[in-house]
Amino acid sequence: MAYTEASLDALRRAGDELADATVAELFARGEVGTFNTLMRYVSTAGAPLPDGLPDVAREYLEVTRTPPSWVDWAQMEQARLFFIDNNVHIATSLSFAAMPACYVVPHVAKLLSASHGLKYPSKRMAETGQFTVHLMQPDAFEAGSRFIPAAQKVRLLHASIRHHLARENHWDTAVHGTPICQEDMIGGQMFFSLLVLDSLHRLGIHMSTEGAEAYYYAWRVVGAMLGVDQDAVPLTLDEARQFLDLYMVRHMGPSEEGAQLTRGLIDLYEEVVPGTFFDPVVSALIRHLIGDTCADWLRVPHTSWDTAVKAVPHLLGVLETIEDRSPLGAWALDRLGHLTTVFELSSLTRGRVMHYAIPETLKKDYGITATAPRTRRFTPPPSTV
Repeated sequence: MAYTEASLDALRRAGDELADATVAELFARGEVGTFNTLMRYVSTAGAPLPDGLPDVAREYLEVTRTPPSWVDWAQMEQARLFFIDNNVHIATSLSFAAMPACYVVPHVAKLLSASHGLKYPSKRMAETGQFTVHLMQPDAFEAGSRFIPAAQKVRLLHASIRHHLARENHWDTAVHGTPICQEDMIGGQMFFSLLVLDSLHRLGIHMSTEGAEAYYYAWRVVGAMLGVDQDAVPLTLDEARQFLDLYMVRHMGPSEEGAQLTRGLIDLYEEVVPGTFFDPVVSALIRHLIGDTCADWLRVPHTSWDTAVKAVPHLLGVLETIEDRSPLGAWALDRLGHLTTVFELSSLTRGRVMHYAIPETLKKDYGITATAPRTRRFTPPPSTV
């Protein structure tokens, strides 16, 4: 598939017809609060839908309760094993490459600051982390899993943000296109898949072609379940590269929102890392993974660790050698990786379960503010329902 300026322009005008219609009906009937209250208790696939659920929501949940018919389950299992083998490195890439890449696209940074609030970086990271962990469970698409309900709710969350921004004069559609449009949804899919793979390579992680392709494939399945137009999605890594290169050339650049979001991200992880000695590693890793130009746009500070962090690939190479030569070492490193990922996620969520609720108003539920003051300590956001 060949991507052009014209084809991406068309994707900028498109949203998600099914989810958008569902959310519009819920708001028109005043049933958003009822939906959020009842869906708080629906967190596993196959669970019975509660009595009193609005009809339009029930219809949406029935239509979207199964994965696409074209899913290759052998590929999905290979993706899961790839994730287990590289979970810490993937988490690092998601946090310090994929998220800053979102911020280096000015209209995406503007959207994130409007819909999540500059004061609450933990919420975005916690939602992304929990969602990825749900996806990579062995029973992700079976009864009792948490991934499918999470995907259904995230899809409606995106539609609700489109609904609010288009109606509350917080978004110039003529300038920025449809909020969370198809182009940006595919772009986000590229950030969380192809850009993560690029970051693993930059970290010196050895990957098989099959493993990388399987990981990318898993995010194609995710995109389908989040309402991404599958006729427009790159099918291969080569096509993905073409799309991402064109997308970034079209949109990347500096912005005040991007810089503020990045500062919040750095502050957040400096709090997660015990003590203060290693705090500069956060900025150094971001700069190493996204490059100096993008880091300068985001006002990522230079630190004394900028040179030292370049030795990370060599250290990881030593660990991979241990893993390859010792089954016990492999088990220990995988276990350490799992525990590290769990610790990071629990630190971000502060023990809370992210419910991905539909915000009744952006200002009330997300605290819209274009000039939120920077604070060294952060306070977790209020409950989303």
